[in-house]
Parts: sequence; structure tokens; C-alpha cells
Amino acid sequence: MKHISSPQNPLIKQLVQLKDKSRDRKKSGLFLIEGQRELALAIKGGYQLDMLLFYGELFSESDALEYEKKGTSIIEISLEVFQKLAHRSTTEGVIAVAKSKSHHLSDLIFKNEAPLILVAEAPEKPGNIGALLRTADAANLDAVIIANPKTDLYNPNIIRSSVGCVFTKPIATGSTQEIIDFLKSNQVAIFCAALQASIPYQTQNFTKPSAIVVGTEATGLSNLWLNNSSQNIVIPMQGEIDSMNVSVAAGILIFEAKRQRNFL
Repeated sequence: MKHISSPQNPLIKQLVQLKDKSRDRKKSGLFLIEGQRELALAIKGGYQLDMLLFYGELFSESDALEYEKKGTSIIEISLEVFQKLAHRSTTEGVIAVAKSKSHHLSDLIFKNEAPLILVAEAPEKPGNIGALLRTADAANLDAVIIANPKTDLYNPNIIRSSVGCVFTKPIATGSTQEIIDFLKSNQVAIFCAALQASIPYQTQNFTKPSAIVVGTEATGLSNLWLNNSSQNIVIPMQGEIDSMNVSVAAGILIFEAKRQRNFL
């Protein structure tokens, strides 16, 4: 079995770039996964592992060998190397290099005749994206679509904040116009969360093919969405402010749709 003890090893330097640089992830088609739960979800989601690195004091050699039996190369690393690669201190001693997937709209295939989709326009904070993905997983949505993404899906902060839910649901990206065209071509009703020309969300019928569209907390949705909305919806606010965290708002809207569908 190969061992690497120095953070200055050329392979380790390359992997650090994968962790830190979106450009390197996109160019290579590779990204890092750390943590046993995240790794298990990625494998269940059909992601292909290129390599597995483990620190023997936290992750057993026998567990690593199970991955080797399935065709993944394994490397034992020192604590110093592990700390160099790990994005968070609580990772259980294992880091994998995985191949990214395509996230084109054309890759989406809906198994449900009346799909329920979450669309987020230009989300900037990885933490919010991760929270949206966790909500999508909890509600077993048919897909998540990100319009005009500001960061790649394999940003370590997104993987961490989603607790691996970036691997559990179909995700696509595209421009706002591309996504609107896609939804309309699939006869999906567009419900835009907005303050303008809106009616209370609970009055709408979400049992038909539906997309719930949320924007940024700072600026909301672009006019292109509002001009193509089937219906703008709003969460009645009873306090002093007129908005809430985007992931919280999305959760409220999504679970009303799930309630109407008897949580199916």
C-alpha cells in the first residue's frame, strides 16, 4: 500500500488545489469528499471514486481495503497530510477524490408525472445552498435547479453545509432563460416567491407539476422570472420585517406543497 507522509508531495499539492480552486475542479472534473457519511451518500448517488486517502488512526486499513476491492486506489497518509487536505477538523480520517457529474438541464429525467422542483436564482452563500439542498433531500424533491450559479456545486463549503445532500437529488444548472424555457417545455407551473403582485402561498395548488422559485435575500428574483411566473406567491409576514432567510422560506413553501401531496 502506498504511504504519503509529506504535505509537499506533488500529489498532495495537486489535491490541495482541488480543494481550494473552483478552476482546478472544473478543469480536471475531480473534487474532494471528506467524511464517511458524505462518502456513503456520494457512492449511493452514483459518483465514481478515483482515489481514497485515509489516516490510519481515525479510519481503519481494513475499511480502506474494502474500497480497494471495488477498484478504488487507496493511499495511507500522515496526520500532517490529512490536516492539510481536510476542510474541517471533525472529518473521520477519510478523504476521497471523486469524478464530478454533468448538471445540464437535459440530464434531468423526472420519474414523477407531477414533479416538484426547487429553483434558486444566483444563490451566493455556500451555507444557503447547502441548506436548500438539505431541505430538498428532506422533502424528496424531484430536482433542484440553480440559475446563474455563483460557485460550483463541489465547493467544499457546499458539500459540508449540505451534509452530503449535494449527492442525493438530481441537480441542474443553467441561465434563468434556459431554465424558464425548460420548465415551460415540460409544462411545469412556475411559482415565484416575491413581494410584487403576490398572493398567499397556501392558496395555490401545488399538486400539479410545479417549480418553486426563490431568489437572493438581498435583491429577490430578477424581472425575467417575475415576467414569466405562473403565479407570484408570498409568505404572510406578521413581524416588523418583510423577508426571511431564503432556505427557511423555501422550506415553508416546499413543505406546503408536500402537505398538499399527502407527503408523497
